Amino acid sequence: MPSVNRWARAALVAAAGLCVWPEANGWSQGLPTQAVVGKRPWLGVSMAFEASTRGARVAHVVRGSPAARAGIAQGDALVKIGSTVISRGADVLRAVADLAVGDSVSITLVRAGSERTLLATLASSPSSDDRMRMDLVGAPAPPWKGVVSVRGDFPPALPLLRGHVVLLDFWATWCEPCRLVMPRLGALQDRFGAQGLRVLGLSTEDAEDVSAFVQHSAPHYAIGVDASEETARAYGVSGLPTLVVIDKRGVVRDVVCGYDAADTSRLEALVASLIAESDRI
Repeated sequence: MPSVNRWARAALVAAAGLCVWPEANGWSQGLPTQAVVGKRPWLGVSMAFEASTRGARVAHVVRGSPAARAGIAQGDALVKIGSTVISRGADVLRAVADLAVGDSVSITLVRAGSERTLLATLASSPSSDDRMRMDLVGAPAPPWKGVVSVRGDFPPALPLLRGHVVLLDFWATWCEPCRLVMPRLGALQDRFGAQGLRVLGLSTEDAEDVSAFVQHSAPHYAIGVDASEETARAYGVSGLPTLVVIDKRGVVRDVVCGYDAADTSRLEALVASLIAESDRI
């Protein structure tokens, strides 16, 4: 089995229990097993892999999460959670895991050189699907940059797609469900492309491998490579395939994780309704 991408190996989700990365869930054929959810405490931040001069740096804060409500922001360096001193991302996982849902915990952080202490009340861990929807749906879609087009015309920047409905599909060549999704996405592009739909496939694999694969599979839409893996991290992708539905104004309207044939008709209806919408704010 091909190795899992670097972003999936390195990123630590400091949700303390919502571990959807390969080491935590045991991927089989590149597919994550069901994340343990429910009564496990959740903070709602992901930590940067790179070392910080002090504490562990926050790479991302999930919208509406306990961390967001407490005022924690991207770029903060967490130095203490309760009585636990934080020096790396794994310390955040362990510190939160020792607490319970509903516990209020003091969090000391450094922001712009100044230390401050905030109070966060931990919530019950959502599923990975629900976390992505919480984070993305209703918000402007994260931008992408540095994407290399390997088939068709993959726009270098999201604003170039203003006025189009976008289906952004995160996938991999080794992912069997991704292969099942591709013809369905191609059919949507064929049906709605003239009305303003743009289906885009994005992989973090080597460009040569992706190019060789798509030459054989010949998808009916543009394919790009997220060489830096920054876009996958920005969207919080934790399983494949992950499909992000973006409206004409650049706002995320839905997230579909995994493959379910029953989603096809619902997705088609959503695309049709979004195409009918005005792109005026």
